[in-house]
Amino acid sequence: MSLVKSRRPQWILLAAAVVLMGWAVSPAAGGPTESMVTMTDGTRLAVDVYLPENRAAKLPAIFVSTPYNKSGVKGFADGFLSRGYALVVADIRGRFKSEGNDAIIFHHHGWAKNHDGHDLLRWIAAQEWSNGRVGSYGGSAVGITQNMQAPGAPECLQAQYVEVAFSDMYSQCAYQGGCFRQCLLEGWLKATQMDPENLASFVAHPNKDAFWAELDPESQAARVNAPGVYVGGWYDIFVQGTINSFTSIQQQGEPGARGRCRLVLGPWAHGTFDELTYPPNSERRHVKAADHYRWFDALLKDTDNGVAQDRPVHYYVMGDPTDKEAPGNYWRAAADWPPPAEATAFFFHADGKLTRQPPTSAGTSRSYRYDPGNPVHTIGGQNLLIPKGPMDQRRIEEREDVLLFTSDLLAEPLEVTGRITARLFVSSDCPDTDFTVKLCDVYPDGRSMLVTDGILRARHRVSLASEDFLTPGEVYELAVDLWSTSLVFARGHRLRVAVSSSNSPRFEPNPNTGHAFRADKEQRVATNTLHLAADRASHIELPIYRGPEDREP
Repeated sequence: MSLVKSRRPQWILLAAAVVLMGWAVSPAAGGPTESMVTMTDGTRLAVDVYLPENRAAKLPAIFVSTPYNKSGVKGFADGFLSRGYALVVADIRGRFKSEGNDAIIFHHHGWAKNHDGHDLLRWIAAQEWSNGRVGSYGGSAVGITQNMQAPGAPECLQAQYVEVAFSDMYSQCAYQGGCFRQCLLEGWLKATQMDPENLASFVAHPNKDAFWAELDPESQAARVNAPGVYVGGWYDIFVQGTINSFTSIQQQGEPGARGRCRLVLGPWAHGTFDELTYPPNSERRHVKAADHYRWFDALLKDTDNGVAQDRPVHYYVMGDPTDKEAPGNYWRAAADWPPPAEATAFFFHADGKLTRQPPTSAGTSRSYRYDPGNPVHTIGGQNLLIPKGPMDQRRIEEREDVLLFTSDLLAEPLEVTGRITARLFVSSDCPDTDFTVKLCDVYPDGRSMLVTDGILRARHRVSLASEDFLTPGEVYELAVDLWSTSLVFARGHRLRVAVSSSNSPRFEPNPNTGHAFRADKEQRVATNTLHLAADRASHIELPIYRGPEDREP
């Protein structure tokens, strides 16, 4: 049985992982012991075990499973070893020194035919140095492996610390709103030199069919018995997955996990951004619930350190970071997610206004031509391999295929916290097309800073699992999910919503033909219409916060 050749991870991905996971960069004390551990199907995975020097008793273990090379964890081993933990790190199937094939990535680590995560957990608990208590740790792909192994895991898994990971691969990583996340998924697979079978398989399943069922850990929340801390960022590629992991397991998990999880959300992206800089209080060190050592000490060592009394939810309420007098820019603690909020409609008007008053006229609409050969370029947002975070949208807002709707100057601050949905009435002269929606914070100097955005492929307006094509000229109502945020729009700012049909290369442009995904290279230019009449009042629903202040001390 031959070993797969080592694949060199891209420096940018590892650098992002180091930043997001808070890894130290000091050398580990001593070297690890490497083992080849046999999985249920006979495949052997490479595992490193780090043990503290002069250990006098059996130890709890921290488990990390990675596609990025297990030797990369040496920089943070000391932190766990000095606190009396063993550290166990595995190359997942088909990566670096582990046997097998990495296709389909993450699938082998879950609850399917191969369940490598469960096999490795049992192996850890059976070691002579182990006391049978294991916690899992890691971010991004290393957080995804945790989410995959959690359902039905052996009872030795007693705590998780999951950063920036999806809870459902189809809707959050591969086909958000039914649209292919080209730059994220295809770019990541190629940058990490995954087996080409991965991309071919994902492209072959553009609908949420049975293929994706075993890559959907959120659907298995009721089988998770280990409580977790779920850490994410408002501009992270998987922010909604972080939230969904927390809410589904907190509410539906087995008794060991239900009601015992934590959620931490900050003004962060999957890596750094620089067009806005939030104040130093935005760093995670200011939130006790984000301290992974503290979490593991409580769950794996029964240390009475206050974890049991922590509020379940901790999130950063963003504001204008360029104005010291502006409201927001502080942490809030809460009992649950979502926070109390009033869903408030802001309506789009033909003159470009965005107001709480619905339109009163009949037959009003605005149209634009969407050419997939000349798509709207991605500027910021929830990206991985391209510039990310809150970026100024003005250079693309001037395009004729971008419809803008802007509020008057705000007389009072307005806090939006929770999940955001745009409800559009649309028609097209093509059988299929996309609709994008962006929410922006317009600063007094004119900058239009992206807050969050979403997209929906028209053929998936009814269901992500099926296709319902458009009849040219017929009007349809559809809902575009912009995921979640928490932001105070300051007095003197404006709210802006931008509606269009492309956001490339973040999403692969829709060719508007209605043909099967990537079946050919044919393209059509679509004339898309957004209806704005009294009986077809397109609008965005914003969750206006109505809860207590509850600031973190």
